[in-house]
Amino acid sequence: MHASCAARPGPDGYDAILLLGPPGAGKSDFLLRLIHEGFSLVADDQVIIWNGIVSAPAALAGLLEVRGLGIFRLPHLASAPLRLVVNLGVPAARLPEPQTHAQLDLPCVTIDPAQASAVACAVLALEAACGRLTQVAGSFAP
Repeated sequence: MHASCAARPGPDGYDAILLLGPPGAGKSDFLLRLIHEGFSLVADDQVIIWNGIVSAPAALAGLLEVRGLGIFRLPHLASAPLRLVVNLGVPAARLPEPQTHAQLDLPCVTIDPAQASAVACAVLALEAACGRLTQVAGSFAP
């Protein structure tokens, strides 16, 4: 799948976020910002998902493309359990209804990567997807 992925430790192991969007949407840039905020690289540009576990193809493991600088080799996780799908784009609704990614059967949200709060929004969404935060209205509300 054409996507990028980062994970961070949770109380029961790692929790991964899958980043989706068309070419040029900012997946690698958003991934770099997540890494800067304490997430670990799982995969950039392409991912393999099997039974809810995400990993990088062997040829791309540990590689991150940073536009304008080139390709870097970074520490990375070999795999992590996928918990949340983030579509990069402009959200259609201010208070969106809960959505599930059709193929992966996981919570799915849309985040505008151009917003200064984008990484913080992804962290909140991951915590909600893992059941560690509750919501009154929106993507994870009952």
